[in-house]
Amino acid sequence: MLPSRFAVASLFGLAVAASALGADRPPNVVIVYADDLGYGDLGCYGSKTNPTPNLDGLAKAGVRFTDFYVSQPVCSASRCSLLTGCYANRLGIHGALNPNSKVGISDSEVTLAEIFKSKGYATGIVGKWHLGFQPQFLPTKHGFDTYFGLPYSNDMWPHRDGVKPGSYPNLPLIDGEKVVVEDVTAEVQQTLTKRYTDRAVRFIGDHAKKPFFLYIAQTFPHIPLHVGEAFRGKTKAGIYADVLAELDWSVGEVLAALKKHGLEDDTLVIFSSDNGPWLTFGNHGGTAGPLREGKGTCFEGGVRVPCVARWPGKIPAGAVQSEPAMTIDLFPTLAKLIGADLPKHAIDGKDVWPLFAATEGAKSPHEAYFFYYGTGELQAMRSGKWKLQFPHTARSTAGQEPGKDGKAGKSVPLKVGLELYDLSADIGETKEVSAANPEVMKRLLGYADAARKELGDSLTKSVGTGVREPGRVK
Repeated sequence: MLPSRFAVASLFGLAVAASALGADRPPNVVIVYADDLGYGDLGCYGSKTNPTPNLDGLAKAGVRFTDFYVSQPVCSASRCSLLTGCYANRLGIHGALNPNSKVGISDSEVTLAEIFKSKGYATGIVGKWHLGFQPQFLPTKHGFDTYFGLPYSNDMWPHRDGVKPGSYPNLPLIDGEKVVVEDVTAEVQQTLTKRYTDRAVRFIGDHAKKPFFLYIAQTFPHIPLHVGEAFRGKTKAGIYADVLAELDWSVGEVLAALKKHGLEDDTLVIFSSDNGPWLTFGNHGGTAGPLREGKGTCFEGGVRVPCVARWPGKIPAGAVQSEPAMTIDLFPTLAKLIGADLPKHAIDGKDVWPLFAATEGAKSPHEAYFFYYGTGELQAMRSGKWKLQFPHTARSTAGQEPGKDGKAGKSVPLKVGLELYDLSADIGETKEVSAANPEVMKRLLGYADAARKELGDSLTKSVGTGVREPGRVK
């Protein structure tokens, strides 16, 4: 149920929002969120092995971000930030919630779906949720009219190699609030991308005459990798490339559905990933390209992700945006686009539509972005061209034996100090430059102190004054 401050908008309100955009109707919005897709995995980001023509075409028809971020390099926290506009630790969501977790997204939080519903939109989610499995946490309790997908990651299942029997319950496939497949086996996983795509296309057709918000949260390329029969072996470059080919096909089907119903010019499509690649899985993991490390770290390879967006007539074709932006910014940006009010509680994102629209001279509205991991650890931050790492222990795959064919490889503890990097000259975070930039260090440390007071930091035992409680199992 929506908070009372979000009464459903009148037709007049929708007309006002559309008029402000110079359109006949407010925009439909489709967000496609891949799972563990690396910065270097798409053709438009430099891949020479993964065929992604639809996603590359999406970039050519719109804007491609070179410096787009998630707030945390892990599943639940990243999705929480996308859907609420908040750093996940502000909401008490940390890491990747497992099937036994007793917390999830709180009823007091406002999701993107609720923002869209406040303006009369139809709302749907297809794919992975991962913000709580119990009924009170499901998408249909948080603004989504329809839901079809998995409640958490596809490796949290009893069929996982090397796990103790009983560690995980059966992985269910859910439609609305009903379990329709009680035990998602490997055979079922092979059909997930096709099932998600069919449901997404159906949603578009069912709501072609009414503004809609569709969130497609793909299960893959998270391990264990599974691919539909039509794409098995198709690329001749291994199963990871096959999985990406099917995901690219899925995006193409969604774009085709928009075209079929005459909705191309009325729809903003955004594609991104929840974090960087899971490098310990070697040939079953992706690549971060020129970036350092991957998933599970706050180096660039863990938190910088692909992001492309298309909206004909509103986003210029072939634009490249190098200003930093983050998933927390989508919430206020989209709210403003449709003329919706923001919640009264604090959020962390800011309107970055000028960056999406590639407005000349547009700059990030943030003084700094902050990257958390673990249980509320402030591990890194970015301000302008500067990236500052704070003392913590990370996991590194550098120089280690990689995994192969679904088996995890090795990683080692990495002691990280107070380290400053100039990303404009050193995208791979290889040259520490704090000694040569004392004024920069002073400014960034000041931003960090303010963030700790508001959001906390378990590394320095700081308790944030702005932290809210997560939802708890009733």
